Amino acid sequence: MSTIQNRYEFLYLFDCENGNPNGDPDAGNSPRIDPEDMHGLVSDVAIKRRVRNYIQTAFGNEAPNAIFIEHSTNLNKQITAAHEATGGAPAGGGNRTQVGNARNWMCQQFFDVRTFGAVMSTGPNAGQVRGPVQVAFSRSIDPILPMDASITRMAVAEKVAGAKTKADYEAWEGKQEEDKLRTMGRKSLIPYGLYVAKGFVSASLAQGTGFSDNDLTHLWDALKGMWDHDRSASKGVMSCRGLYVFKHVGTDSDATQRVRQAMLGCAPAQRLLDFSTPDRKVENAIIEVAYREGSSGSPRAFSDYTVTPHAFRLPKGVELWTGDDNCGLINISAAK
Repeated sequence: MSTIQNRYEFLYLFDCENGNPNGDPDAGNSPRIDPEDMHGLVSDVAIKRRVRNYIQTAFGNEAPNAIFIEHSTNLNKQITAAHEATGGAPAGGGNRTQVGNARNWMCQQFFDVRTFGAVMSTGPNAGQVRGPVQVAFSRSIDPILPMDASITRMAVAEKVAGAKTKADYEAWEGKQEEDKLRTMGRKSLIPYGLYVAKGFVSASLAQGTGFSDNDLTHLWDALKGMWDHDRSASKGVMSCRGLYVFKHVGTDSDATQRVRQAMLGCAPAQRLLDFSTPDRKVENAIIEVAYREGSSGSPRAFSDYTVTPHAFRLPKGVELWTGDDNCGLINISAAK
């Protein structure tokens, strides 16, 4: 499969109900917020992690869709494997040719290297890769209200001095007061938040990693389906609520020039990605998020919003695609 030939931008809508979409380790793992206006934030790293997890689940972590940055692994293991497979210098060093061969092997084997790029000079040197797909911090449409809920933990995890067997722990338990065998804890959550992420796909950088049309399809599938494979008590209920993809196709009557336009793009990213919200109106916005008629109070569900794409406002040479019920993408700009 050939590398992609079109530039893309995308708006990705997702929500969180009664959960913590992305905890901040510097704030006791409470939901990330912008302290100036209390809008919620979700890091780019969190989104990429879920994409990786989905791809790993969907393809069994097998090449060419294996995942380089796995949970609890040493990255140098795979970089060493790249040198071993290409006859390079697994112990470190390596000349330009050896490093280049190892870098190419990594791109061929790992979806996340082809997609997001990677720094692979942390031990054995396989160079660095600039990924064609990048995602900015997500931001909630409305302010969020981080909350701490107290919970009761019905067991303890004490390390008992001198206990070496199950019987030792049972003897210790028998000597404790019942109230001392349970404890209290806390969970951070938000009642509801609808978030929007802005993403970018560079056809030019894709030429360097081999990011293909198949890879692009897998990316869209991951964004639409990844929350269904990332359930946890702390996350509450998280769901994809919309994927709006802007595809640059060009306008020139000359086929060669049109391919060049499609790769470079036909409009600035901000023209496509600046969307209108109930509190921040954007003139001629292509995507408009509004409160549904009859909604009152703080939003508590996606049904409190309406999302309207205005395909007739698209610049020339750009198409708008969105997800359908069959997990594909449909062109909603064809009739504009």
